[in-house]
Amino acid sequence: MMGQTLAVPLPRRAPLAGPLLLAVGVAGLFLLCLLLARQTAPGSPLPWLLGVLALLALGGVGVRWSAQGETRAARVLPALFTLLLAVLAAEALLRAYAVPAGLIPTPSLVLTALWNARTVLLQDTLYTFGLEGLLGFLLGTVAGLLLALLVVRFRFLELGLLPYAALFSSIPIVALAPVIVKAVGLEWPSKTLVVAVTVLFPVVIGAVRGLQSADRLHLDLMHTYAASPAQTFREVRVPSALPFVFNALKVGSTLALISAIVAEFFGTDGHGLGFRIQIEVGRFNLDIVWAAIVLSSVVGIAFFGLINLLERRFVVTGREP
Repeated sequence: MMGQTLAVPLPRRAPLAGPLLLAVGVAGLFLLCLLLARQTAPGSPLPWLLGVLALLALGGVGVRWSAQGETRAARVLPALFTLLLAVLAAEALLRAYAVPAGLIPTPSLVLTALWNARTVLLQDTLYTFGLEGLLGFLLGTVAGLLLALLVVRFRFLELGLLPYAALFSSIPIVALAPVIVKAVGLEWPSKTLVVAVTVLFPVVIGAVRGLQSADRLHLDLMHTYAASPAQTFREVRVPSALPFVFNALKVGSTLALISAIVAEFFGTDGHGLGFRIQIEVGRFNLDIVWAAIVLSSVVGIAFFGLINLLERRFVVTGREP
């Protein structure tokens, strides 16, 4: 028909083109490095440096290609490509300059140590996160929410307690942990208490701000409908407080594992990631130290992601089924 144009659909890019391009390019770079290594002097960093530069260029193309579109893969693949590039570049640079493993181990040595010491590291992770970090996080969260309810209910607590809660939350963990460990003991309850105190005050401040952020018009409307205080709290104050509470929980999730590991530096019964890091540093087994750091980072990111999923479930929908 006249005056109308036909829309010609553009060909879609193959979703696996980016990963395949990166895989082929990485394989080609390793072959190139091997060929250059045979033609240069032994120990020369030139092949590795050229490999790093080519890898970064190729990785940029792969990241840009994978970031096209609005799919979940387009949001995840660029971060994975960036991590892969960083690991491969670190491996190449450390090998190029022959950095001693006792100073900075290569990622391949760290992965090897992570596999060889997996049983001990998993036991330490379960002890630090499952017993100390998670239990302390739950205790600090429950205590923080209860204290926030009291602060919102009684005005004098808000004026007399909340400023000190904000001040106490600024105390560094390295200053708080040795006092609690020496007072309570070297067993796991002292680390659990450190985590609970660390998580407590962000939850209190976030929950109080959230409960007080309820829209005044909504509160007046509930009063007009003769709603009970419990109904007003459940229908108005809790939904308005959930974003603040989940933000505080995400902050507390990162502090929980960190504070548990730091507390183990000041005394432990021979278990935990903090103890493992401290003892292996003294033995110059930095590959195991980095393996413990990698494992703690993975656990921390997974815990943060779990809270983020709960936030999407309850805050985005706004209601619990």
